[in-house]
Amino acid sequence: MSIDNGSIANPHRKTSIPNILIVDDEPDIIELLELTLARMGMEVFSAKCISDAKLLLQSRQFQLCLTDMRLPDGEGLDLVKYIGQHCADLPVAVITAYGTAENAVAALKAGAFDYLPKPVSLKQLRDLVKSALSLPPIQTELASQTQSNQRVLLGESQPMRQLRATIDKLSRSQASVYISGESGSGKELAARMIHERSARHKQAFVAVNCGAIPENLMESEFFGYKKGAFTGAEKEHDGFFLTANGGTLFLDEVADLPLAMQVKLLRVIQEKQVRRIGDTQEKNIDVRIISATHKKLGDCVEAGQFRQDLYYRLNVIELDMPALREMREDIPLIAEAVLSKICREAARPDCNLKKDALALLMNYGYPGNVRELENILERTLALCSDTQIGKEELQLPNKAREVPQNTGNLPSIISDPGLPLQDFLDQLEKDSIVRALDQNRYNRTKAAKILGITVRSLRYRMERLGLNEKS
Repeated sequence: MSIDNGSIANPHRKTSIPNILIVDDEPDIIELLELTLARMGMEVFSAKCISDAKLLLQSRQFQLCLTDMRLPDGEGLDLVKYIGQHCADLPVAVITAYGTAENAVAALKAGAFDYLPKPVSLKQLRDLVKSALSLPPIQTELASQTQSNQRVLLGESQPMRQLRATIDKLSRSQASVYISGESGSGKELAARMIHERSARHKQAFVAVNCGAIPENLMESEFFGYKKGAFTGAEKEHDGFFLTANGGTLFLDEVADLPLAMQVKLLRVIQEKQVRRIGDTQEKNIDVRIISATHKKLGDCVEAGQFRQDLYYRLNVIELDMPALREMREDIPLIAEAVLSKICREAARPDCNLKKDALALLMNYGYPGNVRELENILERTLALCSDTQIGKEELQLPNKAREVPQNTGNLPSIISDPGLPLQDFLDQLEKDSIVRALDQNRYNRTKAAKILGITVRSLRYRMERLGLNEKS
C-alpha cells in the first residue's frame, strides 16, 4: 500500500507480517511491486524520494527495502549507504535498468543485498524477497565467537578485526566474492563464514579445488551428466553447480582453470542455466560464486592466462586475506587455540608454550601462514610428551630455531619470569618496531617492509604502543 506522511501515526505497531519499503518515483513500478508483494503476504509501504524514505525508516521497522537507482533527490546508492549506517540489519536491493551493470556492481560494493534489472521479472522479485527474508540476524562479534557451531577467525589485531567486519558485510549480500591471499591464509574458512552467515546458510556449500580436477573430467564434474551419456556413466550425476543450487559454490584455485573451461563457466554464470552432458534441456540454477586463488588473478589476466570477462564476473567484491606476519600479535591466541584443539582431538592433557618458544613463533616469517603454524604445532606435539613446550621442543625449520642476536632488550625480556604475557608481547613488538625504524632512519615504508607488514599496520601499532617518531 502507498502511504503519505499522515499514515505513520502509529509507527511501533507490532505485526508478524513482513514490512517491505519500496522507494521509486514511477507509479507503474510501484503498482507492480505492491501487487506482487501483497500477494506474497507482505505489507508494503512506498516512498517517492530519499527524504520520504528516511522518514519511514526512522518511524518503522522494515524487513526489506527495494529502491530505484535514480530518484528525484539523489541516487539509490545514497540510500544504500544510509541504510548501512543506520539500519544495518535491513537488507536493501536496488532496481536498475539493463545496460547499467556498473551501477549494480557499485550498489553491491556499497552494501546492497542484491539488485533487480528492469524490466522487473516477477519470479526474480519473489526469489529475491524470499532470500532476503531468510537472512539470519546480525550477531555481535562476541556472540558469534561463543557459538560452538560458528566458524571464527581468531585475533584482535586491526587486520583481523577489519577482516571479520568485511566478512559480516559480505554475508548480507548476494554478490560474487573473490578472495585473494597467500597459501594457508584461510581463504576457504572465510568463504565458509560468508556462507554460514548469509541467506543461503541452510543450503549446500560446495568447495571445489579447480587445480585438482583432470581437464578431461571438468565438464562432467561441474555440469553433471545423464545416465548413459558416455561410457562409464552408469547413473545420473548432478555436478557441482546443481549440487550447490540455492547455496554457495566455492571455486578454490580458480586461476588453474583451463581457458576452454573458463568459457563454459562464464556462460553458466551469465545465463544462470546449466545443461548436463547428454541432456537436451537446460536447468535453471541459483548459485552464489565465491572464488579464490593464491595467485594474483589480475596478473593472470594480463598474461592471457585468465579471461578478463570472467575475472570481472567473479571479482565483483574482493576480500584480501592478510598474511600471518601482518598480525604477529595474534600468534599467541591462534597458537593457543590450535594447541587446545590438537590436544582435545588426541585426548591428551593441555599443553602450553614457554616464553622462549613463543618468542621463536613470534619472530618466524610463516611463508605458509596459519596452515604452517598449525603444522608446526602438530609436529611438535607428535614428538613431545611434555605439557610445557620450550624452544628445544618446537619443531621449527632449522634457520628459524634461534632468536636473532641483535634483538636489543629481547633476551632480558625472555629471561624475566615475572613479566605478564601481554607486557612481554607488547615489549617484544615495540623493540622490533624501534629496531626496524632505527635501521632505516625512521623511514616507515622501509621499516614496514622489513617487518613484513603494511605501512598502515605499522602506523596502527606505533599508535597502540605509544611510539612517536623518535621513541
